[in-house]
Amino acid sequence: MNKISVVLVEPENPGNLGAIARVMANFSASELVLVNPKCNKDDIEGLVRSKHAYKILQNAKVVKKLSDVDADYVVGTTSLMGTDYNIQRSPLSPETFAKKLKRFNRKVAVVFGREGDGLTNDEIAYCDFIVTIPTSLSYKAMNLSHAVAVVLYEIFKTSSQKKTGEHITFASEVDKKVLLSVVYKVLDKLEFSTKEKKQTQKILWKRAIGKAMLTRREIFAMIGFFKKL
Repeated sequence: MNKISVVLVEPENPGNLGAIARVMANFSASELVLVNPKCNKDDIEGLVRSKHAYKILQNAKVVKKLSDVDADYVVGTTSLMGTDYNIQRSPLSPETFAKKLKRFNRKVAVVFGREGDGLTNDEIAYCDFIVTIPTSLSYKAMNLSHAVAVVLYEIFKTSSQKKTGEHITFASEVDKKVLLSVVYKVLDKLEFSTKEKKQTQKILWKRAIGKAMLTRREIFAMIGFFKKL
C-alpha cells in the first residue's frame, strides 16, 4: 500500500478526516493529500475521531489544486456512472481496479470528491480513469469515509496476496504523456466530421491508456506504432 495515496478534494468535515485517517491505518495506507481543504486538519474533532491514526492526519499534505498531486496515475471515484457513450465516466469496479494494481509498481493517487457534490466534470476529465462502487440504484451516494474504506479494503485484500511480476517496470506519468502526445498528433492529422468527434477520440485514448496500466515496454511499442502512422 506504500504506493497508494488517498486524495480528498475540498473536504469540509474534520470528523470525516479523522474517520478516513483511521480507515487508512486499518488498511495500511499512510499518505493522505488534501486539495484546497475547507477545514483544518488539526481540528480537535478530526484528531479525536482518528484515534491511534492521528499521525496520518497530522502528516497530511495540503495542495492547492488536483494537478499539484504527485502521482503517476490519478484515479477518480464517483457515484455517477456513465453509459457506454459517456467515455469520461466509464468506470472500473473497486475489485477490478485492485486486481490491476496487484503487480503495479507506480505511484497511484485515488481521488475522492467533496462530501456534497463529488468531483466536477473537469476533475473527472483530469483523472486517468474512474472507479465506481456498486450501490443501490435508489441511493447511490456513499458517506465519504465509507467510500474510502471500500476502495482501500479491495486494494488491501488483493495486495496482501503473493505478488508476481514485480520485476516489470510500468509506465510512469511522463511515459503516458509522451504516448498521448504522439496519439494526439496522429488524431490532429485525421479528418473528423466535427471537432467534438475528434475530442471524443482523445478522451477515449486517454481513458484506454489509463485503464490498461501499460508497462514501459508496451508504451514504447505503441509510441513506435503511432509514429509509423
